[in-house]
Amino acid sequence: MKNHSAIQEFILVGLSSSPEYNMFIFGAFSSLYAAALVGNILIILAISLCSKLHTPMYFLLINLSVINVCSISTTIPKMLQSILAQRKTIPFSGCIVQVYLFTWALGTELLLLAFMAFDRYAAICQPLHYAVIMRKDVCTGVMTALWLFGAINSSVHTGLVLQLDFCDSNIINHFFCELPPMLKISCSDTSLNEIMVFAASVIIAMGSCGLTLTSYWFILRAIVKIRSTEGKKKAFSTCSSHLLVVTFYYSTIIYTFLRPASAYSLEEDKVIAILYSVVTPILNPLIYSLRNTDVKEALTKLISKCWNFKNS
Repeated sequence: MKNHSAIQEFILVGLSSSPEYNMFIFGAFSSLYAAALVGNILIILAISLCSKLHTPMYFLLINLSVINVCSISTTIPKMLQSILAQRKTIPFSGCIVQVYLFTWALGTELLLLAFMAFDRYAAICQPLHYAVIMRKDVCTGVMTALWLFGAINSSVHTGLVLQLDFCDSNIINHFFCELPPMLKISCSDTSLNEIMVFAASVIIAMGSCGLTLTSYWFILRAIVKIRSTEGKKKAFSTCSSHLLVVTFYYSTIIYTFLRPASAYSLEEDKVIAILYSVVTPILNPLIYSLRNTDVKEALTKLISKCWNFKNS
């Protein structure tokens, strides 16, 4: 890590500069963070402990929950700590760690959502070959590749940030260290960074979105051909939850990272960042549990076991 002039720490403005709103923000985001942790950890435990759910779809859902826990834990605890300590600074090294971990989680989740769409395509459009297409070694190998690709993508962006100088300002108008606001305050030429962010957005975000939409196009074609109304309803229910998550997630990510730097509105971006970094990790367990009978049964059994163990 080279010397970046006298700046050794950044100041995170946060969501509000007004002290009177800080305790409200602290209470609200503490509750949101707790909800995200509890919901995702319950899903991980319920699927892991229920042998009935040891299938490719739920294996991917465990990975999604792990990513959700990692992404929200990278950003929110530091923000809450800053509010309590009334000190909004973050060391340069801590900021770089946030950039790396959040970008890693973000890229991996985008790729995972595309793979989950392919899983639903295989289940609905190729039911006789599903066990072969989505066998255990394939799922494990693909997930390992997705995590590695996400790590490599994050390493590239983080490495490019380390080459920048921050000499004019150390004030980041955001609630965590994200690429767009950091590029905004750099006094170096950030054209290469912006090109790589745009390229990654096209390849990962748009590519994943394209694969997802293609999968759902074939899924919808297959559903239309089903003659019985009950069959159509059952087939659509297996992929509607994932479609809700994908639509919400891709739209916010693409809007944030595909715009040129000159079009950034940092106040607006903070609101959008809340949607994909905080709201989505909370929605995922709710959508997948409330709209999935098997997950609800597994969660009920898990909570019942925990209750009985506590009473005993």
